[in-house]
Amino acid sequence: MAETIARPTTTIVGHEGRMRFGATIVIGHALKHIYLSALAAVLLPEIKLGLGLTATQVGTLASLQQFTGWFSTMTSGYLGDRFTHKTALMLGISLAITGFSYFVLGIAGSYALLLPAMLLVGIGPSLFHPPALGALSRRFPDRRAFAISMHGTGGSLGEVLGPLIAAGLLVFLTYRGVLQLSLFPALITALVMWLLLKNDQARSLTGPASFREYLGSFGRLLRQRTLLLICLVTALRSVGQASTTTFLPVYLREDLEFSAALVALYISLAQVVGVGSQPLMGLLSDRFGHKRVLVPAMTIFALTFLLVPLAEGKIALALVILALGAFLFSLHAILISTAAELVSEEMQSTVVSMIYASSFLGAAAPTIAGVLADAYGLKITFVLSSALVGVAAIVLAGTKLPARTQQISSA
Repeated sequence: MAETIARPTTTIVGHEGRMRFGATIVIGHALKHIYLSALAAVLLPEIKLGLGLTATQVGTLASLQQFTGWFSTMTSGYLGDRFTHKTALMLGISLAITGFSYFVLGIAGSYALLLPAMLLVGIGPSLFHPPALGALSRRFPDRRAFAISMHGTGGSLGEVLGPLIAAGLLVFLTYRGVLQLSLFPALITALVMWLLLKNDQARSLTGPASFREYLGSFGRLLRQRTLLLICLVTALRSVGQASTTTFLPVYLREDLEFSAALVALYISLAQVVGVGSQPLMGLLSDRFGHKRVLVPAMTIFALTFLLVPLAEGKIALALVILALGAFLFSLHAILISTAAELVSEEMQSTVVSMIYASSFLGAAAPTIAGVLADAYGLKITFVLSSALVGVAAIVLAGTKLPARTQQISSA
């Protein structure tokens, strides 16, 4: 029996209002990723060196961050659909918690204290995506993949800037100082974002009237076979990608003996291409369908992981990292758009949270990769990444997706 796919209806809001709303969310998303990329690419390797941590300990820290992120994401998915008129407040709170969590991480002076600090670090950023992407999906039903990809482009810009900013600050401050200083820009941006979005008038949509009604809608989502397969593909891709994103900076810093500044430059390179590739993949997906874009892109992504340890020389390695960057966030954005096409408007934030929750199923991946790296060397993590993403591409190739119904908005 064919699946019944709930198609969203088009919500018409003013063009100027849509653009302002979208731009504000993209900028907020960029700041969030400045924080995330600075920690992963520059500050976490410095913490490892400063406290003498093992690869397993670093992997465990990354896993703890993803663990709390899973719970935060599922909670914010419900809130984003239940209280659509509170999107501005939820996004402001997300950024404020992010800044506070980095401050706490900055005052943690031992591995035992880093563990609870990383639990807190996982909360703030994870509160951002479901309400933000749910709102974008509802406001841009005619250009959903492109709008979600532009949100991802903001993330890529943040990923480019984060390592460079962190490396620059390390010239003047210790990593502790950089983390503690992070509190203030986050609080200021949280306030500005709330002020800009709080009077947004695009509130014609309301979510489920009660928690019971929400649970009923959520239960129906869990019975959609295609949606569950998209979640599985997301989980496999995320598990593979998390292994590399955690240990690529460590590989550059320790095996190749790059300086912190050079590591920051290389990790930033991984995002430069993503700034252009994300909107391009979004446009192609809106025009030709998600599957025709996702399957070949995911296959290339899997093969590129294998080239990292094979690349000889700084130029060759830079080219491989550039290739990786074309897919790091682009694939995730298109998977979100694919899932959003399968559900009704009132569950857009929830389906985003399901995709992100699927990503967090890979929370154990950095720990497992760390154990393998301690036993066989850091290069094994790239082989693991390639294998998992390759399996994701195979699953997706066998998944039947409904034809996308183009919606044209007069806004």
